[in-house]
Amino acid sequence: MTRKNMDDSGEPPGILLSAATSVWIPVPPRRLFDFLRDVLLRSEWDILSNGGPMQEIANIFMGQDQSNSVSLLRSTAMNANQSSMLILQETSIDAPVDIPAMHAVMKGADSAYVALLPSGFGILPDGQGMEETGSLLTVTFQILVNSLPTTKLNVESIETVNNLISCTVQKIIAALRCDK
Repeated sequence: MTRKNMDDSGEPPGILLSAATSVWIPVPPRRLFDFLRDVLLRSEWDILSNGGPMQEIANIFMGQDQSNSVSLLRSTAMNANQSSMLILQETSIDAPVDIPAMHAVMKGADSAYVALLPSGFGILPDGQGMEETGSLLTVTFQILVNSLPTTKLNVESIETVNNLISCTVQKIIAALRCDK
C-alpha cells in the first residue's frame, strides 16, 4: 500500500510505502516473542542493526510484567546513512526515529513533531490443538520512499520493501533454526 503524506504531524512528509506478510513458524508464541524483543539477539534478524549488537539507551516498564516495556535502541555498528536514527521499541512495535528529534523530546519539546513510521510484528498461536507448537508471525514495514509527496512510486522502492520483509523473515527462521 502506498500513500502520500502532505502535512500529517507525527509522520514524515512524502510517499510512504507499507507492506506486510504472514508466515507460520514452528516455535511457540512466547519463545518467538522473547526472541524478537531480546536486544542482545536483535542483530540476528534486524537489518537495521548492520550485523552488530544493539544498545539499549533507555527502558521503561509498563505494568507488572517486565516484558511489557518501551525501549530506545541504537545500533552500535551504525553506518554513515544511519547516524541520526534510533529505534523506539514497544514489545512488538518498532519505529525508527530521528536522534535530534528524540533528544529534543527528552528535553521537553512537543513529541507531536517526531516523525514515526511504525513497523513490527504480530504473533498469534497457530491454533493446533491444546499445545502451542507454532506461531503465525505477521511482519509489517513502513518506509519513506521519497520526501516529495508529488513523486511517483518506482519499482525499486517496491523491490526494496519486499527484500526487507523477505530477508527479515528468512533471518528469523534461520536464527530459530526452523524449516520453512
